[in-house]
Amino acid sequence: MESRTEPAEAEPEPAAAIRRPSPHGTAARPPLVRELLLVVGLFLVYKVGRQLADGHTAEAFRNANRVWDWERTLHLPGEGSVQGALLHSDTLVHLANTYYATVHFPATVAFLVWMYLRRPVHYVWARRVLAVVTAAALALHLTFPLAPPRLLAAAGLVDTGQVYGPTVYGAHPATDEMANQFAAMPSLHFGWALMVAIGLIAATRPPVSHHHPDRDASRRPLRSRLRWLWLLHPLLTLLVIVGTANHYWLDAIVATALLGIALAVIRLPRGAAATEAHGLAAADEASDEADGGAGNSGGTGGAGEKESVPELVGARR
Repeated sequence: MESRTEPAEAEPEPAAAIRRPSPHGTAARPPLVRELLLVVGLFLVYKVGRQLADGHTAEAFRNANRVWDWERTLHLPGEGSVQGALLHSDTLVHLANTYYATVHFPATVAFLVWMYLRRPVHYVWARRVLAVVTAAALALHLTFPLAPPRLLAAAGLVDTGQVYGPTVYGAHPATDEMANQFAAMPSLHFGWALMVAIGLIAATRPPVSHHHPDRDASRRPLRSRLRWLWLLHPLLTLLVIVGTANHYWLDAIVATALLGIALAVIRLPRGAAATEAHGLAAADEASDEADGGAGNSGGTGGAGEKESVPELVGARR
């Protein structure tokens, strides 16, 4: 009698081992070295440009008086009302100065790094918008030097950085080699903060799942509400730059206008953004299927083990 064995059918691959789709979809991430050189180069050009705009002391104070009068004509609230609230507490004003000195640039860098790693399509869009806004701001700094309200006698405001610390500016603008104190308009502190909030709100929009509409219906309202909390960053930045007397209200208004123009000209590609969102949705669905598959395989018990034993064919012939 002949005895021969036939291998059983290949055991299906566990669901947990199925390769999950990339959360980035098919979005192409720009080369890292090129992006680093580009961002650093733009920053250096801006810093050099700000220094070129320095030294126009008389013109900067004439423009400061004009801006102060324009704000009163427009019936904008006085910057002193915000500063008065800060000055009620030494700790509060110190925190405001610290926020002004330390949050602006690191927050923008962290935003770009996260977008580059997690949302490459949104990253390219945000980087372009920030570059255009910064270039426009540099042009205004060169053509419209402006002394901040803390240096304007008519404003009657306290230079909180010098009195309470910390500060990023020297005590005398003419001898300050680290920064141009006559580049108040527009406020890039506010413009960049507003773009960070807008970019994160756009990038964290909940993706729609075609396979789990009920689940999305329950999750989307909470996610949508929470992502709008990013607007607290520009709001807090606005209160800080005005309360510390580093900027006028009009500085933030002009920065908002420039950002609005840049966003109108540089639009987020709809098709690419949809691909990115689809990749995120696919990753969620793969995770759910993997969890469900693992549970089902555990529930079959001995049946699964029985199928894995090779079957003997013709052993008793």
